[in-house]
Amino acid sequence: MIALPRRLCIDRGAASTQLVIVVPALLLIALLVVQFALVWHARHIAQYAAQQALAAARTQDGTAADGQAQAQRSLAALGSRVLTAPSVTAERTADRTTVRVEGTVIRVLPVPGLVLHASAAASGPTEKITTPTGDQP
Repeated sequence: MIALPRRLCIDRGAASTQLVIVVPALLLIALLVVQFALVWHARHIAQYAAQQALAAARTQDGTAADGQAQAQRSLAALGSRVLTAPSVTAERTADRTTVRVEGTVIRVLPVPGLVLHASAAASGPTEKITTPTGDQP
C-alpha cells in the first residue's frame, strides 16, 4: 500500500464550501416555485372575478357598471393581496357581454424588473327575453 502525504488526504472545509454553494441555489428554486404558484393562483382569482362580473352584467337589467362592481367585490374578497392593482373592463352590447380582469402579481423574489401579470376574460351572450317564436315581446 502506498502511503500518501497527510496533506493530500485532508478535505477539511469541503462540506462548508458545498453548503455555501448548494443552499442558496435550493432557496432560489423554492422561491421560484412559490412565485409561479402565486401567478397560477392570481390567474384563478382573476378568472373567478371575471365570471362573477359576467353573471352580473349579462342579465336582462344588468349593466357594465354592475359587472365592474361585482368584479371589484370578488377581488376584494379573494385576491386583494395576491393580485395587486387590478383593473376591470366590462363591455355590454345588445348581443354580447365581455369582462376582462387584469392585475399585477405580488412579488416574492426582489428581482428588479420582474413584473408578473395575471389576466382573465369572460364573455357570453347578453340575456334578453323572447317569446317562444323568437320575437321580442
